Amino acid sequence: PHLRKALIARDLGCAFPGCTIPAPWCEAHHITYWSRGGTTGTENGTLLCSHHHHLIHKEAWTIRLRTGVPWFIPPPHIDPGQKPRRNHYFTPARLARAA
Repeated sequence: PHLRKALIARDLGCAFPGCTIPAPWCEAHHITYWSRGGTTGTENGTLLCSHHHHLIHKEAWTIRLRTGVPWFIPPPHIDPGQKPRRNHYFTPARLARAA
């Protein structure tokens, strides 16, 4: 439970770019799959809604943490340049403007 709370505090919701699903509706995802030796911790986890969790597995997206922020790298068939992208919906600046 403490790891989920830490992911919620960091991600605030689904970390997939453009998604607005709030944290209570999200699942924890191992960035490096547990079955492939990935650890269970905030440095190897992110929150994803069910739709994006399945999409990550099906479409073979890559996730990298940069300064604690999940960045998503699309597979070549979606973006041949594989430009990393992140979710800006749950950023502190945007949330402060909405309040």
